[in-house]
Order: sequence, then structure tokens, then C-alpha cells
Amino acid sequence: MNSNATGGTPMATSPLTRAVLEIDEYAAGLGWDQPARLFALVDTARLRAEEPGLAEQLGVQASDEEQPGVLALTPVEQDELPPGTPLDEFLGTIGWPDAVAGCALTIERLMLPPSAEDSAPEDMDEAGLSRWVAEHPERQEVRMTVGVLRDGARESALRLREKDASTEVLTGAGLVPGLADALASTFDETD
Repeated sequence: MNSNATGGTPMATSPLTRAVLEIDEYAAGLGWDQPARLFALVDTARLRAEEPGLAEQLGVQASDEEQPGVLALTPVEQDELPPGTPLDEFLGTIGWPDAVAGCALTIERLMLPPSAEDSAPEDMDEAGLSRWVAEHPERQEVRMTVGVLRDGARESALRLREKDASTEVLTGAGLVPGLADALASTFDETD
């Protein structure tokens, strides 16, 4: 993934928003029905200075748009998530080196509007609830891309399968708070 290619990604104000939208655009290019993907977010200038070979391999070059002293982030895709491992368990095993400024995850899920959620059958186990959602006529497929930084900054991008266009991507810091919390916990210091 080239950190300087904007491909249809709208210009964003914060480095984290730009990185999340870049990852969303990358995932969109892969199509739907993809596995979850985890990314380290690294300071682009630091990457070029400390790991020039990796920066070259990733296609990271100095940009005329970069300003000295202003953070730019490069997403670096990590190894595939282990199949069959619940996401929360997997995220609980991650520890990032100091060079990683943040992380992001893109994942597809089914969503229901709040009105449909109110009609969910009670006393249903997780597998039954998943089947109920998958068969519901109002379900929508969504790709969520959530990024967090060590300093606590958060950003999310949501793309509906039925409105699969860069101009239809919804962004906001609080769109997927549970996933943002889980990603932020990967930076918690443990003694």
C-alpha cells in the first residue's frame, strides 16, 4: 500500500483520519468478503530515516505535501489474524514496539438498524443471534476501519456494501467505540 496515493480518498485534516481513509480505500480495492486486517501506524519520517529499505519496499517517498514537524502516518499491514481466534482474545495478545505510533483494524460485519435490534429474540445464544442477524431483511454489510494512536486519538471510517463509494464513507472518532477501546488497549503498559 502506497502511503502517498490518495486514489479517490478525500483529503482529511488529521494524519490519523488520512491513514484510516487510506486503509479503507485499500480494503475497498480488495473487494468484499475479506478477512480482518491489522495495521501498525508508523511515523512516515521516522520510517524513512530509520528503515529506508522498508520505506522503499512500501513505496514511501518524501512528499511535497509533507511539512517538517507535522506527523504523517504510514499504515503497515501485519500478518493475517489467526483463524478461529476471537478478535478480543487476539487483540489481548498484541504488544507494539515503541516505533509504532498507533494501529488500525479493518473488519466486515453485519449491522441492523436500531428498530430491528429491538425485535431481537431474547435468551438467544451468540450463534443463534448471529444467524438471526444474517437472515434479517434489514441487515446491512459494513466495513469498519478503526484507528487509534498512543496519545488516545481515535478515528473510524464506515463503508456500507450497498453504498460502496469513497464519497459515501462515514467518518468520526466515536463511530465504533468498542473496537477503538480494544485497539487502544493494545498500547496499555503492563508491569
